[in-house]
Amino acid sequence: MNRFLAALAGLFTLLGVHAAMASPEQDRSQLLSQIKAAYPDIKSNDYVHGALAFDPDSLAQYNSIMQFPPFVADLEMGEKLWKTPLKRGKTYAECLPNGGRMIAGNYPQFDHAKGQVVTLERAINDCRVANDEAPYEYGDAATMGRLTAYLRSLSDGMKMNIKVEGEAALQAYEDGKKTFYSRAGQLNFSCANCHVDNVGNRLRSEILSPAIGQATHWPVFIGGDRLTTLQKRFERCHRDVRQAPDQAGSTRYDNLEYFLSYLSNGLPLQASVFRK
Repeated sequence: MNRFLAALAGLFTLLGVHAAMASPEQDRSQLLSQIKAAYPDIKSNDYVHGALAFDPDSLAQYNSIMQFPPFVADLEMGEKLWKTPLKRGKTYAECLPNGGRMIAGNYPQFDHAKGQVVTLERAINDCRVANDEAPYEYGDAATMGRLTAYLRSLSDGMKMNIKVEGEAALQAYEDGKKTFYSRAGQLNFSCANCHVDNVGNRLRSEILSPAIGQATHWPVFIGGDRLTTLQKRFERCHRDVRQAPDQAGSTRYDNLEYFLSYLSNGLPLQASVFRK
């Protein structure tokens, strides 16, 4: 009996290791299959709408609002920041690949020379520092928020194309995955409890969106005027479950964004959207 129990424990350990070592593409495919099985009538491209994909009336209202979005002035201010030369005379377009056009779907990316995940925000700050400018605060809506809102709009329609190549990149991805699936806070919730286990269900008055598609539409304008970036949303989620949040731009949040973005590979981007 003891040998049987030991063998059984070994089998569970082996299965656990196998699950933990699933490749990024296996993670994405498995989650996609799970959502499709639960909601076969929702097209995968509609996951970019988040919870709206599960509520036709709200999606219709969203489409109506987006015909004349109330945050155009913020995008215009972001464009002004984008085009203003830095102290050394360069513009952001000269720092970033392809002049900043159709690149947002490649971020976050793993920089092997630096040994870390580079988000689009970090790439902007790298450009600023290289041109004798102080870095922007990651959570500052008036500067980093507006600038990335405009910059990401230059990639609308591009498909998410995140690469996880090499052992160090995989470790960063796995760290993001660990954050996503780990329960924490006084409420003992994980990101996955809402965005994997309860997709399409309601929490109070809100429908819970799937993890796939979540990284494709940031920043969002809550109520039409409150610009919120993806990592600021991470902060809010952690506070909601009564966990002390990181600050936007932390290694943990960069890795979490890396993981989430990979899950959305193949989906089209649309930046700067309305959310209630």
